[in-house]
Amino acid sequence: MKSDILGHTGVHYEIFVRAFCDTNHDGLGDLNGVTAKLDYLQDLGITAIWLMPINPSPSYHKYDVTDYYSIDRDYGTLDDLRRLIAEAHQRGIRVIMDFVINHTSSQHPWFREAIKGPDNPYWNWYVWMKPVAIKALLLETRAITADSQERNPWHAVPGAPYNDKYYALFWNGMPDLNFDHPPVREAIYAAGRYWLEEVGVDGFRLDAARHIYPEWEEPKNHAFWQEFREKMEIIKHDVYLVGEVWTRPLHIAPYFRGLKANFNFDLRLSIEQIVRNEDDTEEIISFLAEAQGAFGQVNPNFIDALILSNHDQNRIGSLLNGHPDRLKVAANLLLTLPGNPYLYYGEEIGMLGLKPDENIREPFLWNIGKSGRRTDDPDRARWRKARYSTSRTVKPLAQQQTESDSLFCHYRRLIQYRNNHPVLNDNLSRLEQCNIRQKGIVAFIRRGTNGQRILIVHNLSHTPTTVVLPPDEQAGFGHLTYQSVDSTALLPEGLMLGAYSVAVMEA
Repeated sequence: MKSDILGHTGVHYEIFVRAFCDTNHDGLGDLNGVTAKLDYLQDLGITAIWLMPINPSPSYHKYDVTDYYSIDRDYGTLDDLRRLIAEAHQRGIRVIMDFVINHTSSQHPWFREAIKGPDNPYWNWYVWMKPVAIKALLLETRAITADSQERNPWHAVPGAPYNDKYYALFWNGMPDLNFDHPPVREAIYAAGRYWLEEVGVDGFRLDAARHIYPEWEEPKNHAFWQEFREKMEIIKHDVYLVGEVWTRPLHIAPYFRGLKANFNFDLRLSIEQIVRNEDDTEEIISFLAEAQGAFGQVNPNFIDALILSNHDQNRIGSLLNGHPDRLKVAANLLLTLPGNPYLYYGEEIGMLGLKPDENIREPFLWNIGKSGRRTDDPDRARWRKARYSTSRTVKPLAQQQTESDSLFCHYRRLIQYRNNHPVLNDNLSRLEQCNIRQKGIVAFIRRGTNGQRILIVHNLSHTPTTVVLPPDEQAGFGHLTYQSVDSTALLPEGLMLGAYSVAVMEA
């Protein structure tokens, strides 16, 4: 299936620029490093890259912005970004930028003005409340959620002559913006317009999309994102917007009124559990059918953004204890379930990492240098000493590229097959349940927007299994068109499916 609309086809790739590739040898990854590796990403089969925040920021991760119109000098310049975008586009790769608008840094000029007091023009750019009102509304504390560990979101300004407190959901260094204040909306829309029109990015990953408004006003978020999309589509009609809405599917669904795509965090957890257990203990297809059914009621053209891990979550490599076959099964599921799959950089080589966050954002392992010393790799970003992903624990990319059974080669083969298949590469294709029910097996049907249907069967276990095809499946899908291991075969008694493998069947 061919489509010029970003998100409708292809596989996306999340990059923490600081950890990806260092070209000026200052120890930090940079935008020129991403440009230098575009040929690698093209060869892997990636069609879009998501750059984690690149705006100026006092933090290493840059999720607290101080300037919405510049590039952090750690990463390079606007010209570097423009060149990256031009080079990416020449290779058929789009560029998505992390747009952090729920909050700013406490060092942003807007906030530095706001804390001068209620008479300052920027006071209303943030969310303020007096302690008596906070107490009366029972807002003094909040329950810890998956996306914020902050229990006490109200913060006083030290030494201030007023007693109002500002709201900061994540920590006091990230004060929330007040989107009920029209100048805030206009400033954010202007910044979005700049990156789309003047710089040329293709879309935004929208951080903390569930928290544009404080938690007690969450329904107002839905209308905001509709307006945001309308404003951005005036600039770029096919702008891609993917939201971080970390909650249950029924609560994610309303966000599809404005956002074209949202990440499916519950599915990520289910994939991890069934792969570890080597059995479909989560009834993953029933769950996904219910979730995507809810999304479709809100927006028939929803895009379900699928992940195995990301910059906020323990790496799938560690969660599966580096088990190479289980990591291949996880990849099989990610790349064949209906939706738009995202790879977190290094996932394709099995990089490891457990929280705290710095440990899940370690440098990419490109090569192993002379005498096996990691420091001889000239492309490696050395922003911190790796604890989990070293050349002793993870085979570097250069080594995996030469081994046909490596995790990297498995990813590459499957992505290439997916990219060339009219249904697998159709990220708007829809899930249909089938009648195959066997221990250790996950099976489902995908119906493409062209009407074509395919049957996909996964063996989660270490045991080769004969999958009995019910009459409907046997009659409707009589040809085996893809198998991830050679031992898979279609026999009179059923589908002989190799251990830890996936097969695709068609009419």
